[in-house]
Amino acid sequence: MSFSLESRAALITGANQGLGKAIARAYVQAGANVLLCARDESKLLEVQTELRDLCKPGQRVEVTCADVSKHDEVDRLVSFALAHFPQIHILVNNAGIYGPKGSIEDVDWDEWVQAIEVNLLGSILVARALLPHFRANQYGKIIQLSGGGATAPLPFISAYAASKAGIVRFMETLAEEVKAVGIDVNSIAPGALNTRLLDEVLEAGPEKVGKSFYERSLKQKADGGAPLERSAELAVFLASALSDGVTGKLISAVWDPWEKFPEHLEELKNSDIYTLRRIVPKDRGMDWGDV
Repeated sequence: MSFSLESRAALITGANQGLGKAIARAYVQAGANVLLCARDESKLLEVQTELRDLCKPGQRVEVTCADVSKHDEVDRLVSFALAHFPQIHILVNNAGIYGPKGSIEDVDWDEWVQAIEVNLLGSILVARALLPHFRANQYGKIIQLSGGGATAPLPFISAYAASKAGIVRFMETLAEEVKAVGIDVNSIAPGALNTRLLDEVLEAGPEKVGKSFYERSLKQKADGGAPLERSAELAVFLASALSDGVTGKLISAVWDPWEKFPEHLEELKNSDIYTLRRIVPKDRGMDWGDV
């Protein structure tokens, strides 16, 4: 599908490889100006060169290094963004790490905390820093990348699981705070991607990540995983005017019919469809559990 992002500007974190890079490419192809952020400057510059070759006259691809878990670096990042673009319309929070792998009592505690700082607090910091700008313009799109840990337990990768569940619930909460001022906030579940995170799991081995998860990861590697392009397409849709009013949702890029969401806007607004929720017995066809 084709969704225009012409005359829009986006800040994308973790944009120097994998899904972040795929989203940046899709945004440029849709006409957006982009500011790409990551910690590795050399990779950022390579992506900048690659994407500038795709730009139409007047389009811009800017880059800057920042660690989203550092408050001062996030402030500098947002100042840089607003100095280069008169209006930022879109924030894509993609920066993330798996963190340590192993039993909670065995993993390095500082590494566990670092995963929370990057995946949870880092995403919140960037959103928090841009919110005054979005409020002032009465418009904004915040797009958060989720992960498997948001919707199912991930034994032996507990920091990642906890941080992803936490950030999705934060984004659902933030959506309620800002929906009256024209700011849409949504999370993307991209599916099982063959990126550096998968390589980390395979390198760690079954002793650290568990036999079941390791074997699933091997199969995923062989099968090719979910296509990056599908998540990038969803990220373009959520950044476009066509998705205005869709907010507070956790959307599967692979399984959900998100292209049809504009046709069901009122139903989405007035329900908990596509949100984190508790499962009760009747949801599974059982006849007990009700008061």
